Amino acid sequence: MANQPVLHYVLGAENSWDQRVLGWLNSVREQARSGVAAPAELRDVRVLVDTMRLIKDDFEIDLMRRSAAIACGAHRRAMLVTQPGGYEYQVEAEILHEFRRHGAQSPAYTSIVAGGANACVLHYVENNATLHSGDLLLIDAGCELDGYASDITRTFPVNGHFSGAQRDVYELVLAAQAAAIIAVSPQAHFNNAHEAAVRILVQGMIDFGLCHGTVDGVIESGDYRRFYMHRTGHWLGLDVHDVGDYKQDGEWRNLQPGMVVTVEPGCYIRPADNVPEAY
Repeated sequence: MANQPVLHYVLGAENSWDQRVLGWLNSVREQARSGVAAPAELRDVRVLVDTMRLIKDDFEIDLMRRSAAIACGAHRRAMLVTQPGGYEYQVEAEILHEFRRHGAQSPAYTSIVAGGANACVLHYVENNATLHSGDLLLIDAGCELDGYASDITRTFPVNGHFSGAQRDVYELVLAAQAAAIIAVSPQAHFNNAHEAAVRILVQGMIDFGLCHGTVDGVIESGDYRRFYMHRTGHWLGLDVHDVGDYKQDGEWRNLQPGMVVTVEPGCYIRPADNVPEAY
């Protein structure tokens, strides 16, 4: 540490290590009369490492493609085995089996298998309810392959057939996802995808009678958040919610080649007095 201007360190991660580092720092400071300078600045090294992790190289992207391919297969398997009268945990077991069968070491996060009203509970993980004909099943599941995560959410009918209203909502979310994907490009800012998805979703909510007014008015009031309460995506990499700032100096970060983001809009409609009966 002697005569170094900056000490890069993660303060607070481990108390015993903090005490050792601070002891060394004080030892250097005690040598000031001998002309030895101690670091004048302490920087959190995570800021630098997190920024480095934002850009994936070709090797990392290949691993993430493989992780995503395994997760895709698991979702397809789940769709094939789902039937009325089964249980959410049975579908989850098929997903986990497919992950491991193709070499993934673990799920990237606790899988969400949410039938019917459970799909409107964010981060639902009980996965113990019976699946009913006429209900939708939401699955949010991804795997971890050699340290790299995938993250996929899909919704489909338990009995294999959408009702008219279910199909309308599904097509709305699909259109929002397509618009968001188009908005993800180098030099576009991170929030572009969310803004694109929200405009599509809000127009649909107005068309369905869930919200009232103009698209801009509903967005400004935030009334749509009753049915869409989370953001459209996040960084993906060595963690499912990977590290890295989304803003720089108060402005949304511009995307660069090698960055990986999820695109996962949704529409969550619960029974309420102001919700049309069909939905």
